[in-house]
Amino acid sequence: MKILVLNSGSSSQKSCLYDIGNTLPEHPPAPVWAGKIEWDGNQADVQVWNLQGDHLKDRVKVASRSNAIDQLLDTLWNGKLRVVSAPSEIAGVGHRIVHGGKDLRETIAITPKVKSAIASMSAFAPLHNRAELAGIEIIEKRIGTVLQVAVFDTAFHSQLPEPAAVYPGPYEWLAQGIRRYGFHGINHQYCAQRTAQLLGKDLRSLRLVTCHLGNGCSLAAIREGLSVDTTMGFTPLEGLMMGTRSGSVDPGILTYLMRRGQLTGQQLDDLLNTKSGLLGISGISSDMRQIVAAANDGHGRAKLALEIFVHRLRAGIGAMVAALGGIDALVFTAGIGENSPNIRGAACANFEFLGLKLDAEKNAQSPADQDISLS
Repeated sequence: MKILVLNSGSSSQKSCLYDIGNTLPEHPPAPVWAGKIEWDGNQADVQVWNLQGDHLKDRVKVASRSNAIDQLLDTLWNGKLRVVSAPSEIAGVGHRIVHGGKDLRETIAITPKVKSAIASMSAFAPLHNRAELAGIEIIEKRIGTVLQVAVFDTAFHSQLPEPAAVYPGPYEWLAQGIRRYGFHGINHQYCAQRTAQLLGKDLRSLRLVTCHLGNGCSLAAIREGLSVDTTMGFTPLEGLMMGTRSGSVDPGILTYLMRRGQLTGQQLDDLLNTKSGLLGISGISSDMRQIVAAANDGHGRAKLALEIFVHRLRAGIGAMVAALGGIDALVFTAGIGENSPNIRGAACANFEFLGLKLDAEKNAQSPADQDISLS
């Protein structure tokens, strides 16, 4: 059974095709085809791989978002890297949807009603939900009546206890849908399940802190397999310092800037989402690899950006541990979490009193799906 998965961004599309047979595998399968396309204006970079190791990399012209995704999907059934003879071979399509709001809390087959609900959540995640709707519509056009399924990034956090979910503002905010939703839930949930599997323990017996550290960063406190706290909130802007996002800042700063007439609401949104974080402090990059390299070369602002990132990460981990009343495993995932031994080491450095002690040799190898603690 061939399943296509789409992860739509505001200016990118990532997709994978899996052939999983008729039963779900115990371990994560390798995709038989994987592709991504990133565009800027009418130019796009496309990359495609298949299970045989063939690789395509090209720069193409695109007329629209739909045209860009069309060109990516076309490599599934046309060209040297094709892996299916026709779109009809695809049995189902899964979409990652960033915001499901308070009503869309489970994986669900996509219907016109579900599409309408996803559209209504675009006010909370305009860049993501609209892009994901476009992905759904492109599949309808290219593949037809194939089963499409929506998986929501907010769903895993939808049962947060009220003290963790409700903001201490006016109670009326709740009726307006203003509450903490949390994000990266698909990955946090997967990491919790995978950790239990790797440790050979019942997930319900574990207290876990999962650290999704990429261009976007969030933590989750997981007890008995459920999310009981997380760092992102009403939007993916709350919480940790990120690549271009500020994370949590004193809201008084924003009202101060607005009162002085320096910035409009849209300008503030742009400032906090695209000009802050690692990029805003360092002035050179949002990429942690470049920040670490520059800091090692003596770049003062890069060093400060790195120190702020680590300080806030440690503070966040401490808060998650407190919410759990202890910890059985600390889990790192996403680009920085998987590939930066420096960040993993720095994150754990102040938690040895809790028994979180890294094996330096194992940590340096950046291993996936392995225990890197001192045994």
